[in-house]
Amino acid sequence: MAHVTASVEYGMHCLLWLIDKGETPLSCRDLADLQGLSPTFLAKIFAKLEKAGIVRATEGVRGGYVLAQKPEDISVLAVVDAIEGRKPLFDCQEIRGRCAVFGNSPPGWAMAGTCSVHAVMLRAEKAMRESLAAQSLADVATVVYRKAPPEFSTELQEWIDHRVNGRGRRSGVASTAS
Repeated sequence: MAHVTASVEYGMHCLLWLIDKGETPLSCRDLADLQGLSPTFLAKIFAKLEKAGIVRATEGVRGGYVLAQKPEDISVLAVVDAIEGRKPLFDCQEIRGRCAVFGNSPPGWAMAGTCSVHAVMLRAEKAMRESLAAQSLADVATVVYRKAPPEFSTELQEWIDHRVNGRGRRSGVASTAS
């Protein structure tokens, strides 16, 4: 979990729009347009989310993505790990043994146990992972919809319905999840 990039933010926002859609899939193009993103960029994120079992792709003219699990079963940590990979927060370089006073051979006490700086970072990473694991996609959605005015849900659903229904009237070429 080195640096958490904007990919996680984009992925989380797009996952929020899949909640309560049931089996109505949204394509990467729809989700990208909804968020003002590049469909190609978003397709890379959704490939990772699909591999992790967070979303499921459907094919066909009206194909796209649906949640593969209930929102309350998808932790924020699962999304972060799916998109970023499980990288450590801190990569200890063991510089504690390079002190000029030690010459070329650091004493045993200097190298014993976990590096003190690394230990602090390990505790911080553990706390961060626990906090992210304790929050679900449903928890985040609750906060979003609590802040939004009541008409937002209706407007969002109308936008999605327009996009999904419009896909069947395209040139007749079958599209996939992207």
